[in-house]
Amino acid sequence: MASLSSPPATGASAPQSVEKISRLAQDYKFNPLVPLRYWLRTAATLVREARIYLREGHDEQAYLLLFRHAQLVLVHLAGHPDLTGEKDVRDERKALVAAEKEVKQNLEILEKLKPRINKRYERYTQLMHERQSRLTSSTVSPAASSQLPAPSDPALSGVAEPLEAGKDSELAVKLARTEISRRATVRNAMRQGRANGEDEGSRRAAGIWGDWEESLHRNEGREPDDLSRRIQEVRLNLDNRPQADARTTKPATRLSEVSPTSTYKYPTVPRQKPLDISPSSVVGISRPEAGTLTKPPTLPPKEAFSKSQPSGLEELPPRPGKISSDSLSATPAVPDKLKPDEANRGLDPSSFTFKPSAYLENGTPLRTVFLPPQLRSHFLSVAAPNTQKNLETCGILCGTLISNALFISRLLIPEQISTSDTCETVNESAIFDYCDSEDLMVLGWIHTHPTQTCFMSSRDLHTHCGYQVMLPESIAIVCAPSQTPNWGVFRLTDPPGLKSVLSCTQTGLFHPHAETNLYTDALRPGHVFEANGLEFETVDQRVKQS
Repeated sequence: MASLSSPPATGASAPQSVEKISRLAQDYKFNPLVPLRYWLRTAATLVREARIYLREGHDEQAYLLLFRHAQLVLVHLAGHPDLTGEKDVRDERKALVAAEKEVKQNLEILEKLKPRINKRYERYTQLMHERQSRLTSSTVSPAASSQLPAPSDPALSGVAEPLEAGKDSELAVKLARTEISRRATVRNAMRQGRANGEDEGSRRAAGIWGDWEESLHRNEGREPDDLSRRIQEVRLNLDNRPQADARTTKPATRLSEVSPTSTYKYPTVPRQKPLDISPSSVVGISRPEAGTLTKPPTLPPKEAFSKSQPSGLEELPPRPGKISSDSLSATPAVPDKLKPDEANRGLDPSSFTFKPSAYLENGTPLRTVFLPPQLRSHFLSVAAPNTQKNLETCGILCGTLISNALFISRLLIPEQISTSDTCETVNESAIFDYCDSEDLMVLGWIHTHPTQTCFMSSRDLHTHCGYQVMLPESIAIVCAPSQTPNWGVFRLTDPPGLKSVLSCTQTGLFHPHAETNLYTDALRPGHVFEANGLEFETVDQRVKQS
């Protein structure tokens, strides 16, 4: 089964049908042991990725992510164990209601995308059939006539020449500079619109959502009344809808039984139920409240690294990344891959798609993460005062999705409390607010081991679970300036690492796991590539404390 937000496959480019994409969208792992607040951040990340894919012309991948978002919210999250437990989850309930409303809005986008995707798939099928007929009637051998491109990754559909991270890193840097600058301009225009009191429609037209609407309204054959009628019908039948068993890890019940001859159905939208929420509660689509986090107990000394005895923790600690979830300095030279007409109109992310560059242990492909080489040394200079005092320092790696690759473009230093073995974030809502306002995704985290070796401790492993359940490509950078090697880029293995750490029931801050091979290097080799010239900014939220 595929990871939640990574492309389902890789290979030659070929359009796919809506029925095929909907099946792929439901083929992922759901773990009810992951707290609801993490899943809500994951849902928000799915929508953010879908926006970018759609804006770049990847209709199939946008459809997959929006359908997956609807399936996750309506089938799994509506029955999450946290909702029936004793914990105070008023904020999560409120965020879930907001996510269900977002599903309603996304159904209209799915409705508009459906004929476009099917038209492209039908045309492709027709062309392949004609090609097969010509080859069969010619002198070409049967072996050659059978070499037709197979449907694969929706993100690669319609892309003539997907890029490779290793060979095209220079182009990646130029794409990032151009697109990050453009998105910054869009955000500034939206902020200016808000300052000038423009209405919501005008603000949306300034960028992301405006791009969606302008593109989708060109579609023909839409039946505007069909969606409203369907929503009304499913609401009337809501009470009879089978409830998903959120306490099992069985594959999710299909939202629709799809076959080439069946009538396609979208996910059902539940009736909104009134919530008993105090007026003082903060509204947030999937932002956990900092006050809900518990203070960790007194820490024992960090254990020494042992390859034969990995580490873990019972609960996810309140460190960065338990969640989940742009300036052009000069005109770049035109890369060789660009045609003359492309050079004239500049670097367009929709013209390129980076192929996945590595795979999880279960075979699921991972999108490339481009890392600025100078980020680590800059982080160490920021952390130097703490390091001299034998205190850990942590930072959050933020970035964005461009051309099916993830670019780290922001180093966020949150408010934090440090010891020689731990680093706890303070005021996590400020982290989420910043990422949302800058339209950034959380791509991982970085922290120091002032005197320890470069490894992932048990606490680090449990902390990283919060990142990797939100985004499979998430990374953890460990800096050990006094040791050799003095740094590393890691991810949890899947399997066995991610599942083993999530299901760990041992108590204590630092303890060994029975499983080995819980994490692996993500840089040599892996899905992380250092890209010379890739720019990044640093935002230090600790300054606000003084």
